[in-house]
Amino acid sequence: QVQLVESGGGLAQPGGSLRLSCVAYGFSLSTYHMSWYRQQPGEDRELVAEISRSRDITDYNDSVKGRFTISRDNAKNTVYLEMNSLKFEDTALYYCKARGGVGRPIYWGQGTQVTVAS
Repeated sequence: QVQLVESGGGLAQPGGSLRLSCVAYGFSLSTYHMSWYRQQPGEDRELVAEISRSRDITDYNDSVKGRFTISRDNAKNTVYLEMNSLKFEDTALYYCKARGGVGRPIYWGQGTQVTVAS
């Protein structure tokens, strides 16, 4: 079964850290452009970070630059989001997305909740 499974969310204090993982099942994510999105209640889903297939190109939402790092381990079929210096406004449901390019499928995970609270 083709799916993306996120994990690593939870409760963190402001200034704290979390590491999210997204594991692909049923397909190899090595040929997919990977990204993390987040969605707060009542808001649209927004792009947080993305990484190219070759791992040498990354991009970030301005709100997380310098604090979050996206990486991938194709051998483990996993993409990560290292989140440091967390802020209250980082609280959201975080989703992993795999995009295969023109004519290829797009997969989404089910999301993992991140809550930043003191």
